[in-house]
Amino acid sequence: MMADKQTVGRLLKTARGQIDGILKMIDEDRYCMDISHQVMATEAILRRANKEIIRAHMKGCISDALNSGNGDEKIDELMDILDKFSH
Repeated sequence: MMADKQTVGRLLKTARGQIDGILKMIDEDRYCMDISHQVMATEAILRRANKEIIRAHMKGCISDALNSGNGDEKIDELMDILDKFSH
């Protein structure tokens, strides 16, 4: 993985902590909308982590593949993952 491991790791650990907090909120029968807000906040952190990974993939793997004349497969991979963002 070419992404900054420290940044991605920090984001994922933050998301894990938020998920633990959400589970605690559920156990405590907290207000539904409060739980929903925390779920959305966690989703946003996961999206940020994924963007960092994809950015690094574009700057490293795709760039290398294009420079060596093998970019079509990597571009197709990228398009597949970007298509999943829209769902």
